[in-house]
Amino acid sequence: MKLAVVTDSTAYLPKRIKNHPDLFIIPIPVILDGKTYNEGIDIEADEYYGLLKNSKDFPTTSQPAVGEVMALYEELKDKGYDTILSIHLSSGISGFVNTLHALKNDVEGVKIVPYDSKITSMPMGHMVETALDLNKKGHSLEEILTHIDRIRENTYAYLIVDDLNNLVRGGRLTNGAALIGGLLKIKPILTFSEGKIVLFEKIRSSRKAFARAEKIIGLRRNEIVPPVKLYVIHANNLEVAKEEKDKLQKQYPHAEIEIGHFGPVIGSHLGEKAIGLAISAQ
Repeated sequence: MKLAVVTDSTAYLPKRIKNHPDLFIIPIPVILDGKTYNEGIDIEADEYYGLLKNSKDFPTTSQPAVGEVMALYEELKDKGYDTILSIHLSSGISGFVNTLHALKNDVEGVKIVPYDSKITSMPMGHMVETALDLNKKGHSLEEILTHIDRIRENTYAYLIVDDLNNLVRGGRLTNGAALIGGLLKIKPILTFSEGKIVLFEKIRSSRKAFARAEKIIGLRRNEIVPPVKLYVIHANNLEVAKEEKDKLQKQYPHAEIEIGHFGPVIGSHLGEKAIGLAISAQ
């Protein structure tokens, strides 16, 4: 088996694999004030949040063009790959991975496996990294899928956002419109349920919301067979992310904790200053 791992630009990838010869990244477009940017190519997170502050219109995102995806798959076939594992952001956020299922038999001679991570950002990047590492060690496709299934089934994320409007207007928060009126003095904790962003709990203040999310992460840590990885993910909010990492490290001194950021696509939905705390199996 010659395996290519394809993902999309919402994955936060460790530096050591960004230039991996078997890794290929499909950029997700984000539209701001009528201009389309390809995440990770035309615009990076730092620049994007500056533009977002001064934008006149609500940002939107779209799926990559099907023709571009098919061209990549054909290119991989020409390079000698016979198997493509395509790991993408949750179908609860975007229909992109479902589109790939409709295309998976269209490249003759190549086995294409679209994979719904049911998450995004750092946990999805961990799945990509694991797939590449297992392939290098000679594991079969079935063994790789079994391992990333275990990661997916043991991944939990909790989001604390400054403003629900982006999620509600973008249609990414289940029952969001019904919640908005009752949350004026409440700090919601959001989570992923079956790949969709839903309300987890309503808390009275930011401080209490963070404390509660830290506690939940600890409970999840006890549920997952070790080793585990902890993540703090931010939308242009590095100082708070560092504070959260320090607090988690004190509470869980032996845990491996990494900081990353939400790129333009996910940042468009969560809004600036959002913080995510996540945990996954290794």
